[in-house]
Amino acid sequence: MIDSFHGAYTRDGLIKKMREMHPYLVEMEKIAAKRGITIKAPLQGAQIGPFTVLAPSRARYVKLIPDLDKTPPSYASDSTKGILESLFKAAADVVEKIKERLDYETLDENPPATSASNETSVVQWGSFSDKRVLLTADVGPEGLAEAADYAGLINPVIQPTLVQIPHHGSRRNVTPTVLNRWLGGYPAEGNGSAIASVGKNEDIYPRKKVANAFTRRGYNVYATHTGWVSFRHEYDRREGAVAVDIIPFDPDVDDD
Repeated sequence: MIDSFHGAYTRDGLIKKMREMHPYLVEMEKIAAKRGITIKAPLQGAQIGPFTVLAPSRARYVKLIPDLDKTPPSYASDSTKGILESLFKAAADVVEKIKERLDYETLDENPPATSASNETSVVQWGSFSDKRVLLTADVGPEGLAEAADYAGLINPVIQPTLVQIPHHGSRRNVTPTVLNRWLGGYPAEGNGSAIASVGKNEDIYPRKKVANAFTRRGYNVYATHTGWVSFRHEYDRREGAVAVDIIPFDPDVDDD
């Protein structure tokens, strides 16, 4: 990938530059070395405790590196960045209300591409007895599709019973096609639970279109606006625990 970057970088020069741009990772590396902790790449096929990494593959990760936020400027970034920023600003100025139903979806099949950084997010799969857990971090449609391909090779059933909604429920991170691959078609009910990791002041997330998409495919949708959400195999009301409200289906969604 060295030819993707501006400047006459040598291999060692590019490594040095990237390390300078990620001082916190270098510090973590030093701490790990001091404590005798082995560092492993969380790429497709790796095991993290009971979880298997489904994405990114090494080949796709390397392909995305030149477009990451904290790498030297690449040739590809020059011609597209300004155009995309203008398009996003124009789109944000045009908002209208539309109606959805459990049998009618308006989620975009071709949303604006999510960032390369998001697409390098680690997607993990874990099986616990008859429970299947899918962790997605901030991954986008490309990574979810790659993860589904790999999951199908190692598991007879890939439909999760607990799934993390990618990137706090952004509309750019899921599409109808990739959700159908993972969750099945719609309308459906009783397939499992979906949770969005959302800050307490981010009331617009998860986006209604996204929450509706998981709901119509049979998943109860939750969000972490006010604190942690705990899922247990057996029902257990711990001291101080409170029930979490399910986010209801909302037919009134924004379109832009």
